[in-house]
Amino acid sequence: MSLIRYSPIDDLFRTFANFGEPVGRGEFLPAVRILELEHAYQIEVELPGVSRDDTKVAVNDGILTVSGERKATDGEGTRVHRTERTLGKFSRTFRLPENADEAQVSARSENGVLRLTIVKQVKAVPRRIEVEVH
Repeated sequence: MSLIRYSPIDDLFRTFANFGEPVGRGEFLPAVRILELEHAYQIEVELPGVSRDDTKVAVNDGILTVSGERKATDGEGTRVHRTERTLGKFSRTFRLPENADEAQVSARSENGVLRLTIVKQVKAVPRRIEVEVH
């Protein structure tokens, strides 16, 4: 019998798992980086060349979705000889952990990186109740 070592980081990664996102040739699937901070989670999505107007972020029933489109910036009459950039629509979907506060999600874009911050809910702290004797 072999032992399998448990890692809470594996659970966190599974928590933020993507749903049914095919990765095929010529599809734009932005890279992500997921971090856990003391009071929040952070998801960084690499979106160089994607404008703010072409990016959408939505949260519903514990599911966070980042979608949008990277469009060609070539002017009319431009002949492209070679391109290694993938263009088109994209969508990344993540299941949020149970302690994520859906009402406190913020998004900020800087240098082609969309940074989403999801605040953790404050856990109720158990307290001791004194019983009065009459």
